[in-house]
Amino acid sequence: MKTTKFDASLFLDSEELMIEYLAAAIEDENPDVFLAALGDVAKARGVADIARATGLGRESLYKSLRPGSKLRFETMQKIVGTLGLKLTIQRASETAPL
Repeated sequence: MKTTKFDASLFLDSEELMIEYLAAAIEDENPDVFLAALGDVAKARGVADIARATGLGRESLYKSLRPGSKLRFETMQKIVGTLGLKLTIQRASETAPL
């Protein structure tokens, strides 16, 4: 039996699903989980289009979203914005100290 590598981007077929996927990924303590999810969403939307819209080369975009990369906040904002999304901050719970 032949197996293939799982590709989450093939299942990200709606904006709502992409948002939920990224929201779940950003909750993980490992930042590589969010980078991988952002890469999956970029792939689902079209890496070439996102690279063009952000002003990054395709290879640079792939490198930025690779686990272990040190993605700059400015670059992340460009990618997220190009996807039509925004990052927000909210209180973790009513009892959490500020």
